[in-house]
Amino acid sequence: MARRRQWSSGGVAAAAVLGLLSVLCAGHPAPGGSPLQPRFYEHTCPQMQAIVGAIVARAHAEDPRMAASLLRLHFHDCFVQGCDASVLLDADGSGRFVTEKRSNPNRDSLRGFEVIDEIKAAVEHACPRVVSCADIVAVAARDSVVLTGGPGWEVPLGRRDSLTASLSGSNNLIPAPNDSLRTIIGKFANQGLDVVDLVALSGGHTIGDSRCVSFRQRLYGQNNNGQVDRTLNPAYAAELRGRCPRSGGDQNLFALDPASQFRFDNQYYHNILAMNGLLSSDEILLTQGRETMELVHRFAANQGIFFEQFAKSMVKMGNISPLTGHAGEIRNNCRRVNH
Repeated sequence: MARRRQWSSGGVAAAAVLGLLSVLCAGHPAPGGSPLQPRFYEHTCPQMQAIVGAIVARAHAEDPRMAASLLRLHFHDCFVQGCDASVLLDADGSGRFVTEKRSNPNRDSLRGFEVIDEIKAAVEHACPRVVSCADIVAVAARDSVVLTGGPGWEVPLGRRDSLTASLSGSNNLIPAPNDSLRTIIGKFANQGLDVVDLVALSGGHTIGDSRCVSFRQRLYGQNNNGQVDRTLNPAYAAELRGRCPRSGGDQNLFALDPASQFRFDNQYYHNILAMNGLLSSDEILLTQGRETMELVHRFAANQGIFFEQFAKSMVKMGNISPLTGHAGEIRNNCRRVNH
């Protein structure tokens, strides 16, 4: 279905649906020391959050997978150069940078760019040259969580957009599904995020999908010797093998949480406890660290505690090295720098 360019004020307005948390957690400091704050656009573009909420709601209604995609887009943006919309940039032909869309974590899997384009066009119509693409991505991620039944939070705003992207950063800084727990903890620590943030943010896998290529080695062994990962439920492994063969089918999609694929809840942690975590990076939270194991049990036992921590950790992640003040720019088109 072709996506319409106009937006409807009858959509889900962010301010109307969110239980607000007044937390401004510290990530890496903003260049120039200008803090982000939730009411940044209160006078310059007060309708921004309503526009984002309406378009995200329609996109979600048309494609239930889109909520997880927009959440992942924010995560993959913030872990590379900070939350600066670098992930949205296409190659510009100048050779100044290579688009992050070609990186291993993003190629053939990162999506939602057209939804961000639609939001940006609507926001530009309402408030030209005011709202950054980075802020749009952050609000769209929050609204996606709320639409699928998860917690809400106030999104600190005032980010500006980068002038560059980093392919190498995208390849090296984003946690990979086959990384060890120590490596993943290190990648989170590099961004100012701790182990609690790691386990809480991993709970975003309660919605969304993964590709066969991302977990095949758990089904057939690291050396393709046919041995199932001992931390994977054998019955679940047999089921997965039906659509994830030894070779081929790399792009076949599997729900990260088949029990409640499109509902944001704490079922993800119950799956891990039952050895039904799809990715190695999910299951190792239980098997490779005492602190992460205790957090998995805690979040499985109490969804409210998980929701509260997820919201706090999302605010903290959204504060990773934002460009503020006169740094960067406000892009007219999220895919291109202005000049």
